[in-house]
Amino acid sequence: MLNRVREAVTPFLNKAGGAFAKTGISATGWSVFSLILAALSGAAYAGLLGASGWLLGGLLLLGSGFFDIVDGAVARATRSVSKRGAFIDSNFDRIAEILVYGGVLVGGIGQPVIVFAALSASILVSYSRARGESLNVKLSGIGIGERAERIFILALASIAGYPYYGVLLVLVVAAITFLHRLVYTIRALGVQDNSRTGVNQLG
Repeated sequence: MLNRVREAVTPFLNKAGGAFAKTGISATGWSVFSLILAALSGAAYAGLLGASGWLLGGLLLLGSGFFDIVDGAVARATRSVSKRGAFIDSNFDRIAEILVYGGVLVGGIGQPVIVFAALSASILVSYSRARGESLNVKLSGIGIGERAERIFILALASIAGYPYYGVLLVLVVAAITFLHRLVYTIRALGVQDNSRTGVNQLG
């Protein structure tokens, strides 16, 4: 859903990408900065950065999500979009999620099994897209709990003082999204298989 909003503000993001590119920091550099903010967010949730851990954790998580958008905008502005950059960004995103939810676990926010389940479901959402698209099934925009939505939910709930409710909601939307993508991909692959079989029979 938020990815659709991102499409609507693409002209602004392109201008922002040009502005950030003028700093001389590469797209990968901004990806690293996003990851650092995620690590600090996890540290805040773990209680390592002071008493206002939930608030700080949420704010840092929002910052991490913002600069995760900046790296792509900079890559487009500098015409440096590459498979290498996409691979780095994708892996950094997974590491960031592990760091954030690891901090939530260490900080004792809610039931550990729920936090672990939310992290697992989130990673499955990303894996299902990566695996599906490797089989030529486009999954961008499929499901209600993509990475942007998950960041937004946990960050806002944390800033409001209810991080555990954010974790619970992330678990729900991530699980629904994973199942949606699973069913969607299986059906799409079935259509592809039937199409190839039909072509072979006609040949």
